[in-house]
Amino acid sequence: MTPEQVLQQWLDRRLDPAAGAWLRECAAGLAEGGSERELYRAVSLVARKLGKAPLALDGEALALAEQARPGWDPSRWSVDQAARVLLLLAAARDGDVFARRLEQLCVTADVDELVAFYRGLPLYPDPPRHRLRAAEGLRSNMSVVFEAVAHHNPYPAEQLPEEAWNQMVLKALFVGSALDPIVGLDRRANPTLARMLGDYAHERWAASRPVSPELWRCIGPFASGRLLADLGRVLETGTAPERAAGVLALRSCPDPEARRLLDRHPGWRDAVAAQGVDWKSAPQFH
Repeated sequence: MTPEQVLQQWLDRRLDPAAGAWLRECAAGLAEGGSERELYRAVSLVARKLGKAPLALDGEALALAEQARPGWDPSRWSVDQAARVLLLLAAARDGDVFARRLEQLCVTADVDELVAFYRGLPLYPDPPRHRLRAAEGLRSNMSVVFEAVAHHNPYPAEQLPEEAWNQMVLKALFVGSALDPIVGLDRRANPTLARMLGDYAHERWAASRPVSPELWRCIGPFASGRLLADLGRVLETGTAPERAAGVLALRSCPDPEARRLLDRHPGWRDAVAAQGVDWKSAPQFH
């Protein structure tokens, strides 16, 4: 099944007959050559016609999503978001037409519509064409819009160049967004990002401001020299979550000095191991 067919199946199950019939009629009309005006009107009416209830997908549905599009995670999608993406996909023609329509929709969209369009990024044809649009979402000052691109979305890891990827991770920390929901975080970690995050940690320390424990996740595999010294500082003076993160970071570090640092702090090293702490649970470690 295609992502469009999967979305239609889920919505058929969630909507009452009248709402379902309206959506099917709109999608069919757009697939048969509906105008841009018809697309924009249908998209604008979605919330009023269908509501904003969660899609409430179970494990079987999420497995179907993975089959239709590897890496797609619609577990947090709502009915209106799914319907808007469905309508946009139904109206797809060639890549030029699709990209133009997506751009026009995003320019005039409200926040809820933007979230839908950005969550739909991994489903759109000709993925590289939408890098600038994704970058625009990542520049947003609205956390829900930023996270629609950055969280539970495989598009950034697949399409963003290193510089844009690094800026996204850094901004997530800057605005207080979690790193764990970023798809491909460990795979796309790189030495340049590690240095950037180390500099950011020093800026925070100099201003007597806290440093997110998650920051060390992208530093660990590339830590050496000053960055290893920073991890040693975390183990010496950090909070419990920071020390747990320091242990995890050092465990991922190939530098022999990392092992020696862990051996100097056997209590924290062993506690993290005994409790099975990972990067998802480290921020709550105590």
